[in-house]
This record gives sequence, structure tokens and C-alpha cells, in this order.
Amino acid sequence: MAATNHAQAIKQDSKDYLTTALLQLLEKNIYSSITVSQVVRRAGVSRMAFYRNFDSLDDVLFDYFSAIIKERFADILQHVPPTEKLKSLEIFFKDFAKILEMSVSQGYEPIIRQVFNENMYHFYDSLPLFDAIKEPEKRYYIKFMSDGVYSIWREWLINNQKESLDTIHQLLATLQYSTLEALKKQQAN
Repeated sequence: MAATNHAQAIKQDSKDYLTTALLQLLEKNIYSSITVSQVVRRAGVSRMAFYRNFDSLDDVLFDYFSAIIKERFADILQHVPPTEKLKSLEIFFKDFAKILEMSVSQGYEPIIRQVFNENMYHFYDSLPLFDAIKEPEKRYYIKFMSDGVYSIWREWLINNQKESLDTIHQLLATLQYSTLEALKKQQAN
């Protein structure tokens, strides 16, 4: 048992070293120019250690951002009243602004967007407001809103947050509820 725990600890250390190395390389390099060889060299681990933990550099970033974004969404889902959930997303995006800007400039934003969309699906799926919506409309509504919410926050953050948080919050609330009401009317007909 002790050997298994030790092996797991070594594996986790390797993952941490590899993730840290990739994040450090991303500070000065465009994502597409970084190689596995550079990452393992910087991390001080073997290629074998890399491939025991990840299939690709995308997997390293996906794993890293999944943990961060999932934790933030869990906080929102579990500890925030439904009426304040959009406001909590504002805080999330404001805290995440520098990471998002770097992901755009360094070329790995699609990974963050994928992780965000998966979490948005769980977010919307958990809200009682959407229980009345049937499939497949519910799935498409969530996809539509997830992409829309991400795009609005992205635009706002990358363009120096010219509008107030309240303006963005009101826009998202209006889009969310008006779209939801239109969908409910369509399903009632």
C-alpha cells in the first residue's frame, strides 16, 4: 500500500512539474511553438513521465483549467442564491481576466472555452428555471447561452471593461430570460 501511495505521489508531482513548466513557457511563447521536449526539459522529467500523465500539451492545459474553472463553478452552484448566480459569474470573469487575455494572445483560448462551456452546461442544467424546457431544445438553449455568455464576457474583458459590471449583468439577464421565455412559448404552441 505504501508503494502505491508513493507512486501516486510521484505521478502527481510529475503532473505538477509539467503543468508549471508549460505555464512558464506560455508566459513568453506562443502555444503552438511549444513542444513536449521543451516542457519535459523545463520540468526536469522524462518524456515517459509526460506520456504517463498526458496525451498532449492540450491535455495539460485542459486538466489545469478544468480544475480551476470547475472549482469556481462549484462555488457558484453550491454557495450562491439563484438570484445572484450571474453576479458571481461576473466576479469569476473579472478574476480570470488576465488568464483569458494571455490565452488569446498566446493561442490556447479554445481550450479554456471548451472547459468553460462544459461547466456552463452543468450550471444551466442545475437551475430550476430550465426544468420546463424539453430536449433537444434545452441542450441547444444551454449551448447558445454558454457560447453567448462566454463571448460577451470575453469581449468585455478584452476591450478594457468599458461598460459597468451592472450593464453586463443586465444584458446577460435580459438575454437569458427573454430567450428562455421565447423558448417556453414555442414549446407551448
